[in-house]
Amino acid sequence: MADNDVTTPLLSSSDHVTITVDSTSSTNTNSPKPNPFAFIGCSSVPISAEPLTVDPFRNNTPRLEGVYEWVKVVVCLPLVVVRLVLFGLCLAVGYVATKIALGGWKDKRNPMPKWRVGVMWVTRMCARVILFAFGYQWIKRRGKPAPREIAPIIVSNHVSYIEPIFYFYELFATIVASESHDSLPFVGTIVRAMQVIYVDRSSPSSRKQVVQEIKRRASYDKFPRVLLFPEGTTTNGRNLISFQLGAFIAGYPIQPVIVRYPHVHFDQSWGSVSLTMLMFRMLTQFHNFFEVEYLPVIYPLDDKETAVHFRERTARAIATAINGVQTGHSYGDVLLYMKAQEAKKENPSSYMVEMATVESLFHIRSLEAVEFVDKFLAMNPDPSGRVQYDDFLQVLRLQDCPLSEKVFAFIDVENRGAITFRQFLYASAHVMTQPDFNQACEVAFAERGGAVKAYIDEQELQDFIRHAIPGWKEDGVHKLFELFDNDNDGRINKDDFLSCLRRNPLLIALFTPHLQHKEYGCNGVIEIV
Repeated sequence: MADNDVTTPLLSSSDHVTITVDSTSSTNTNSPKPNPFAFIGCSSVPISAEPLTVDPFRNNTPRLEGVYEWVKVVVCLPLVVVRLVLFGLCLAVGYVATKIALGGWKDKRNPMPKWRVGVMWVTRMCARVILFAFGYQWIKRRGKPAPREIAPIIVSNHVSYIEPIFYFYELFATIVASESHDSLPFVGTIVRAMQVIYVDRSSPSSRKQVVQEIKRRASYDKFPRVLLFPEGTTTNGRNLISFQLGAFIAGYPIQPVIVRYPHVHFDQSWGSVSLTMLMFRMLTQFHNFFEVEYLPVIYPLDDKETAVHFRERTARAIATAINGVQTGHSYGDVLLYMKAQEAKKENPSSYMVEMATVESLFHIRSLEAVEFVDKFLAMNPDPSGRVQYDDFLQVLRLQDCPLSEKVFAFIDVENRGAITFRQFLYASAHVMTQPDFNQACEVAFAERGGAVKAYIDEQELQDFIRHAIPGWKEDGVHKLFELFDNDNDGRINKDDFLSCLRRNPLLIALFTPHLQHKEYGCNGVIEIV
């Protein structure tokens, strides 16, 4: 045997050692879960709080039930005809009066002239008769609206389509509304007369312009009050959801107003009920109860108070007045609910994640969450809203191997062998918002060949995957390639690669730096080269 000293390598450069590991050997169950995303500085997924049992959108009486309700509907059917005729007449008269008020008026950035405001009184009275036709013969009020010069901004909880009609009649306030309202027949014309501030929910620049316009209107006493529904959508009125900041950035005194719809047999909240059904139920009631309470004006504490703190104080005052709580839900949860409902899931509310909380944790937008729920729904969740391991692999085009198991275990924080949408979203968002995620995507593309010729072909992806993760089948790599090849041109350019990882951030685990990948072979082999 040749003499060796301490400086002689134990293995020559030509030596290759393969260690076979029994994957069924016992492990320490108390050891921390392996983290396939540690290379981008990603810690384990923040444990998401248990979903609230409170559903702020659920209508308690979504269907006609009980003998009393059916008898009442039959008895009220002749009344429905009368009410619809009255509704149509008022809408027509209000429309004509509004057209007269708007006729020849071009300078709509300034307050409406007084004579035009006077003509709009006809439309406002028509609005009150419309409320009467829908069963609101009397409306209980508590408190009084503060003078406009004291509180130029009003915020209210939002339960039904009734409140905008009431506030139009009572205050003739300017509201912030979606641009889609402008195109509604008849109603669009009346909305324009209110000098509505339009907002595009999906556009950050639009939201900034709205804030500036709110400041401008609030600062000029000749404009009507600015009315906002800071929840951004309707709820069941029993609790609040998260507030948007728009009303509070301006820094003007705000008067909170709350609406209530006391009921026994018919919950008047819009919730998940269709507009047609809600209107029909309203028209077939002898009387619908409606209460409005004007709360004391809330003033900014000083020039240094943040809009966030001002918002919290106002929300607390409203939540206390309705004897409810404020949840972390937002309009984004409505979008998630609608997606699950369209997919005919048994419990669509289980797909709501308190989107405002998710946005604050991970800084992702609601529309991104909607893309993730589309992905999750493609995994065929069971009636409880959970996805099994095999369905997870199929949609992400992964194969069963230790790496895939580690990715799934990273999501499955409850160790139940199945994941919820909340867990999938939290894990995906947590990975995607790591500071090193984008750089890792860039490096992965460059190292797979993109740095040389600006694209990756299927053979290059196959060579990398099958070398880094031994055991992957060729057809499996082909399916993965199709997922990345967004424009179906037979190659993965940089935009394809980065956008795919943005839509499927968990796939970045495939591109762990080369030497770290050797432990993730599909055949239980660790290779040391």
